[in-house]
Amino acid sequence: MLAYDEAGNGTPVVLLHAGIADRRMWREQIDALATRHRVIALDLRGYGESELPPTPFAHHDDVVGLLDALGMARAALVGCSFGGAVAIDTALAHPDRVSALALLGTAVSGHEWSEQTNDLWESLVGDVDPEDFAAAAAGEVRFWVVGPERAPEQVDPELLRFATAMDERALAAELALGAVDVAELHPPATGRLRELRVPVLVGAGAADVPEIRQLADHIAAEAPQAVRLPDVPDAAHLLPLERPTPVNTALLNFLP
Repeated sequence: MLAYDEAGNGTPVVLLHAGIADRRMWREQIDALATRHRVIALDLRGYGESELPPTPFAHHDDVVGLLDALGMARAALVGCSFGGAVAIDTALAHPDRVSALALLGTAVSGHEWSEQTNDLWESLVGDVDPEDFAAAAAGEVRFWVVGPERAPEQVDPELLRFATAMDERALAAELALGAVDVAELHPPATGRLRELRVPVLVGAGAADVPEIRQLADHIAAEAPQAVRLPDVPDAAHLLPLERPTPVNTALLNFLP
């Protein structure tokens, strides 16, 4: 069973959360988008309140399965980070089911992090026991939510608290997902971005990890119908949660 929140009427929009979060990260978008759209905020399988199955599955197939269950022929997909990678994979695997993509601080399936990003992690976080969820979440929040160009005291403490709580839960989900066969898109999205045949909006936070901003540039250069937003000032990886006003404005202007 997949957990989701639904609001509004109009053209369908599905919100896909970051790997350090769950559907709660869209709390500032749901009501704003629901003024024009039928909005679905989904917990990807194993995350949040979505159950983890004993059998193999693929996140991109799950998205289409939810569209089927809700009677939606097509939907625009809005993804952040890992959710953005799932959105791209869904558009490549099921091109007739996706009407548009909005990608915020997104990852891309098959992309391997650079040595520079790995070194940046080592300098900011260092070695962390992956089974110590509190320590691991603290490290991920420092790296992704604060970002390498800001100090923690420069970020809203409530945002850090909320992000840490979500990330602790997400880390437990990822540990459980490691015991299940999760099918990947084959071949992966990296190198296939030119196959995207829908409008694509690409954005990132100006304080996010440099490689995320570089990925945004790459997606915008490769996807035929892509538009690259200017980086949002004073925002890192959870851009929709940290700076909802410019994100909501951009989404409402873009979504079909």
